[in-house]
Amino acid sequence: MSELRYDGRVAIVTGAGHGLGRRHALELAARGAKVVVNDLGGDRSGVGASAGPAQEVVDEITKAGGEAVADPGNVADPEGAAGIVATALDAFGKVDIVVNNAGILRDKSFKNMTVEEFDAVIAVHLRGSFLVTSAAWPHLREQGYGRVVNTSSPAGLFGNFGQANYATAKMGLVGFTKTLAHEGAKYGIKANAIAPVAWTRMTEDLLPADFAAALGVEQVTPLVAFLAHESVAESGQVYTVGGGRIAKIFVAEGPGWGTKETLSVESVRDNWDAINAAEPLAVFGNVGEQMGPLIQQLTS
Repeated sequence: MSELRYDGRVAIVTGAGHGLGRRHALELAARGAKVVVNDLGGDRSGVGASAGPAQEVVDEITKAGGEAVADPGNVADPEGAAGIVATALDAFGKVDIVVNNAGILRDKSFKNMTVEEFDAVIAVHLRGSFLVTSAAWPHLREQGYGRVVNTSSPAGLFGNFGQANYATAKMGLVGFTKTLAHEGAKYGIKANAIAPVAWTRMTEDLLPADFAAALGVEQVTPLVAFLAHESVAESGQVYTVGGGRIAKIFVAEGPGWGTKETLSVESVRDNWDAINAAEPLAVFGNVGEQMGPLIQQLTS
């Protein structure tokens, strides 16, 4: 099989100064993409700023013969996000790929979490992904092509103690991804999301140290690169990835129970087992499909 290449493509990778983002940027550049390496340069809680991390990745790319430029803009700020896309346009004339990877952590049990800690995490992960994609979207639509890869998390899909802010942002990105897929379909834009498990500075306190080698970032990037490739057919999907394993995550619905009679608290109680039945599962492609069983019940 031939090597997957990205020659002529321009990619933006946010949060690319360290960890997963750095690996994504290096891989895309090594395969021919021109890359905007974005990183604010703060610590993992979002404090501080430095142009150093992004520039170091750019230097590594250019030393290897690739093309890249650094952008230290803040994805959570509208001007910063727009500036990242402007950097791509100024340096390379277009943008084809957006990898939303930037994120911070402000972990705290829910009873101790402040409004500021909640808002700060939402601002980078969810608002930042919206702002950068929003700035790139008109250009993707106009050229009739684009790939967007968002970074969700198992914590968002399944919840995790001490991460109400992070989990909320990451599950929000699932809905964001699925909506982008619907709205981008007729413009050749495909959007997918990953839910990675990897050993980085963001997760070193959450994952066992014994798994550091097995859960390297190099076990995640190949999926990101594939989802960013022109040949990918899927859109609106979420994949968990880590340690060499990839699996598709489904948002599914059980068979449920229904009645044409007016619901009562007692009817809910009396049919609780049927309401909670997990099989057979149905996976829907859009809200209209999901409403199908209800419409059938109402019209039968």
